[in-house]
Amino acid sequence: MLENNHEDHNARKPLIFYVVIVTTIMLLLNAFIFPALLARQVQVVGYSDFLSWVADRKVSEVSLTQEADQILFVAKDDQGQEQLYKTAVFPDDGLIDRLQEAGVRFSAEIPMRNNSLLSFVLSWILPLALFAGLGRLLSNQLGKRMGGGLNALSFGKANAKIVADRETGVTFADVAGEEEAKDALKEIVDFLEHPDKYAGIGARLPKGALLVGPPGTGKTLLARAVAGEAKVPFFSISGSEFVEMFVGMGAAKVRDLFKQANEKAPCIVFIDEIDTIGKKRDGAGAIGGNDEREQTLNQLLTEMDGFDGRKGVVILAATNRPESLDPALLRPGRFDRRVPVELPDLAGREAILRVHAKHVKCGDNIDFREIARATSGASGAELANIINEAALRAVRLGRDTVAQGDLLESVETVIAGYQRKNAVLSEREKRIVSYHEIGHALVAAMQTHSAPVTKITIIPRTSGALGYTMQVDEDEHYLMSREELLNKIATLTGGQAAEELVFHSITTGASNDIEKATKLARGMITRYGMGEFGMVAMETVTNQYLGGDASLTCSPATSEKIDAQVVAMVKEAREKADRILRENEPKLHELADYLLKKETITGDEFMGILNPESAGADA
Repeated sequence: MLENNHEDHNARKPLIFYVVIVTTIMLLLNAFIFPALLARQVQVVGYSDFLSWVADRKVSEVSLTQEADQILFVAKDDQGQEQLYKTAVFPDDGLIDRLQEAGVRFSAEIPMRNNSLLSFVLSWILPLALFAGLGRLLSNQLGKRMGGGLNALSFGKANAKIVADRETGVTFADVAGEEEAKDALKEIVDFLEHPDKYAGIGARLPKGALLVGPPGTGKTLLARAVAGEAKVPFFSISGSEFVEMFVGMGAAKVRDLFKQANEKAPCIVFIDEIDTIGKKRDGAGAIGGNDEREQTLNQLLTEMDGFDGRKGVVILAATNRPESLDPALLRPGRFDRRVPVELPDLAGREAILRVHAKHVKCGDNIDFREIARATSGASGAELANIINEAALRAVRLGRDTVAQGDLLESVETVIAGYQRKNAVLSEREKRIVSYHEIGHALVAAMQTHSAPVTKITIIPRTSGALGYTMQVDEDEHYLMSREELLNKIATLTGGQAAEELVFHSITTGASNDIEKATKLARGMITRYGMGEFGMVAMETVTNQYLGGDASLTCSPATSEKIDAQVVAMVKEAREKADRILRENEPKLHELADYLLKKETITGDEFMGILNPESAGADA
């Protein structure tokens, strides 16, 4: 924090000090330098010399100063050049007659022939130049602090990052877990490398490809890999950079971007988060229909229609909100292809872990398959973070290589947060948490379709969990049956059921379990057709890549019936959990005491106590 404050102070320093410095310089110049320079041009002579030069007709102009105590005159020197001289006033009644006889012009104004240019430069040009330079400097400093938006010379310029082919350093070999997306983009690479092959048959390169998927799945990395494979320039710009405070600047930036792209063709233009400027046009929020985002989108549509795809300019865009894009942006001839970049499957997660592990010193006995099974639903960015967290843990423990335990612990860190070593629970609270977690594990283990228990802990985590039970499927599941979902709801209710069975009371520790169970039950009824309504959709899902917000599309009366079915379904699952725990109450106490003593147990330890006969047979 101290370092950041120091940097901010230094960033503000020029704005204040430059004003003071320039103002001080101007005052000093006006007080000392300018008068000295002007005075240095005026030579002092005696009155007799003045009269002699008048008689010799060397003097051309004469005037009195405003104080009437000096005479300023212009005369030719020995080289014949006119110079400015001055002399003291002497009582001389015949001076005017002598001046008239010599043909000298005289007045009350100071002659400015020789020093007029210098005086004009010093009095006007130099101050204006200094103040213009100061204004430009302040504008640049303020523009940098505001992200370049206030620099008038940058208006209408697209601040695209241009990366040459030798600088990208990313190819398809660096992208793992997205084989389908890579296959869809390899054709674009082939076109950029061998355009004649496609031109011969009359095929046109798709003008644009839209990369769609959840955050962290590698959409930007894929775009960079396309440019790296094709060895062409790569333009990268975010959709938010087109949105300006002044109306029309976004459209100007679009024009400039496509102008640069045509000059660098063949090339790749990547627009990240295109939904910022590509939202559906509905006129809402626009004043007089003159909306900046709408103008920017219109210009983008026009440019995509206008440029020639045969030049090899490919527009790639990424978004995690495809449902919000304008239909005109998605029609053929613009973004011709939609490339899904989904969360990786089991094999994909293992491949991603191996790619990121290349940059980390790992031990010899690393089982990436086990880590991949434990990270179902993780994105590529989360898997990269798991590898990094494991490396950081190894350093904290004083080791120079990453072990399997570091990876397993980093999975828990990403899922549940760091261990709260300073969190001190009372013995009663620790006992309640122990029974709660064993309740989850016992109900899960006694159901045929539940995922195996791999770890149980009652060590508090920074996410707020006082403990958790980890279940890992042996294989990847893409479909879940009604029975599996009901078993999952029963497992979620097992924690509170164990509390009530043992302590005859319930606590607030089951809040997250209740939320998950309710969401599952409601989804079974309104989306999956597993309730009394059958195959009727009662809600729609929006933002499927950003959490999947759901909204009901039914009447209030039907909504009441849905709520009643949700309550009945969760209640039935809870009764099932109560029955399992009562039937296995001795094991519940034994396992809870063991967990309370050890604080963290593995799935093998759990199954060894729950079913010692099969554990002995396996041994």
